[in-house]
Amino acid sequence: MSTQSGFRCGTVAIVGRPNVGKSTLLNHILGLKLSITSRKAQTTRHRLLGIHTTEDTQFLFVDTPGFQQKHVNALNRGLNKTVTQVLTEVDVVLFVIEPMHLGDADRKVLALLPKEKPVLLVVNKSDLMGDKGNLLPLIQDFDLEFPFAEIIPVSAKKSLNLDELLASVRTYLPEQDAIYGEDELTDRNERFLAAELLREKIFRLLGDEIPYSVAVEIEKFEQEGNLRRIHAAIIVDKESQKPMLIGKGGEKLKRISSEARQDMEKLFDGKVWLETWVKVKGGWADDERALKSLGY
Repeated sequence: MSTQSGFRCGTVAIVGRPNVGKSTLLNHILGLKLSITSRKAQTTRHRLLGIHTTEDTQFLFVDTPGFQQKHVNALNRGLNKTVTQVLTEVDVVLFVIEPMHLGDADRKVLALLPKEKPVLLVVNKSDLMGDKGNLLPLIQDFDLEFPFAEIIPVSAKKSLNLDELLASVRTYLPEQDAIYGEDELTDRNERFLAAELLREKIFRLLGDEIPYSVAVEIEKFEQEGNLRRIHAAIIVDKESQKPMLIGKGGEKLKRISSEARQDMEKLFDGKVWLETWVKVKGGWADDERALKSLGY
């Protein structure tokens, strides 16, 4: 198969501790909401491929879970394994940090980075630093700790410097044809994306009230023309957590469902009929069989 002259295509891992803006970065590069976001650690639990195709490049971004150092259970051990596995398979690594919050958690991820691959240090939220000179001491510190190929300040939320970031990443990708069609955005199906959008709303609307042991299981997904009928169970660990999700007169669950449905309709470009309910599965986050049935 002949390669289109000068075309590049390769995989790029986005890694970092929880809550540095990895998923926001992916969404702004893609120009749509594919990866879910919230301020809660462990929002991203799956390896998710985001495909960005331009005239001369196909970027295959792998959004990874934040490397977990708290809440040690079977779920988090699996998430950490995903991060370390991805690092061995990709062409380029983006190590995302925040300029104001550097600490042991960042350094633990730094210790996992492969020395034999190009690793770009992406300083997210750099717009919060004010004077660019404030970034220099930080960059010098990190430069001593790891041989970064490049250091690039960006603001994912404001889409600042993202074109420069892509131009840099492109130089490290192999010359080869595109692997996916130019209109493809992810390797995940709509069933998976629907579950993720619903889980995001739970994390966003309930904040710290609900612990990490919440999952979403799509029990039925049917499509009739442009209408999708989705039946989803929200799984909690304890009976006492059900009222928090349902709320007074079912108000909370209605809001979660309504906001998730709106996001699904945008992403799927069609009408969605969504039915949700809450189920209790005690200890699911430490049960290998339960994790497997939920896709972890």
